[in-house]
Amino acid sequence: MKLLLDHNLSPRLVAKLSPVFAGIRHVREENLQSASDNEVWEFALRNGCVIVSKDSDFHQLAFLHGPPPKVIWIRLGNCRTSEIEALLIQSAQQINEFVHDRESAFLVVE
Repeated sequence: MKLLLDHNLSPRLVAKLSPVFAGIRHVREENLQSASDNEVWEFALRNGCVIVSKDSDFHQLAFLHGPPPKVIWIRLGNCRTSEIEALLIQSAQQINEFVHDRESAFLVVE
């Protein structure tokens, strides 16, 4: 499963979550740290990634275009990286099911 973390998430999450989510990457690793949402969307589309973001813009793009790519929208508000890490680990089974569901466009985790 290729998860692509958006710029609004800490790049430190990659190392912390890689035992749970093989293939997890951050936009910085793909030289997309300054990319627009549309550029990140296109990269994810071309590379078979699921976008993980706290940004509602990707939620809107998922409604507009449909999958692929799929979007995981983290709705925690202001929080620590450790809280995001815990949420994603806690949601691992749900995320895995979402990734393999051919009809789902986005998943909200909170």
